[in-house]
Amino acid sequence: MRRLSAFIIRVVLLAMLLFVLFSVLLVLPFRWLNPPITMVMADRWLHAEGDFELHKHWLRWEDIPAHVALAVVASEDQRFPLHSGFDLTAIQQALKERERRGGLRGASTISQQVAKNMYLWTGRSWLRKGLEVWFTLLIELSWGKQRILEVYLNIAEWGEGVFGIEAASQHYFSRSAAGLTPMQAALLASTLPSPLNYNPAAPAEHLRKRAEWNLQQQRRLGGASWLAPMENGS
Repeated sequence: MRRLSAFIIRVVLLAMLLFVLFSVLLVLPFRWLNPPITMVMADRWLHAEGDFELHKHWLRWEDIPAHVALAVVASEDQRFPLHSGFDLTAIQQALKERERRGGLRGASTISQQVAKNMYLWTGRSWLRKGLEVWFTLLIELSWGKQRILEVYLNIAEWGEGVFGIEAASQHYFSRSAAGLTPMQAALLASTLPSPLNYNPAAPAEHLRKRAEWNLQQQRRLGGASWLAPMENGS
């Protein structure tokens, strides 16, 4: 009986070690390499009705306008430069709102969204949530904030088959991301995380108000200097 218990323990420990090594190998290379595809892209292709065309074009961090990066941070995760992958303040606020309204508001950080988009299937389960936490920790430890935001801006979904800020800029405004006005950048950022429900090129009043709020938040944060702590891979 003792031998069987010892064998089971060894098998479990070996499985855990292999899982850690495998997941590190899945994450670490993308500190330097640009991912050719993500799980969300693959899911959209597999479940597409008819022909599916993928539109994406990678922009290096140096080529992403500061006001575009700031617009997305202001919309999605204002404490992104400060937290370590999980915004505990936002989680607490979401739990309080659940107590008041009975529904749970999303509190995912940009790091968590990168983990989900890159590595996990769509849907909800405790297993998926656990893997999300694990991959978020790995990404935060191995990539750094600047790389995380660069990846997010290049893999975020902005429409049917449209992924990344450059493809979204071309799709909706027929211009590169470098040519986006502050309002256009705010409109694109304000469609997240439900881009399939909005058209930033012909915004409804609700979306326009969200974009105006986004611009106000950018000013409140102090402009592009809010992203300064991420420079040099910090």
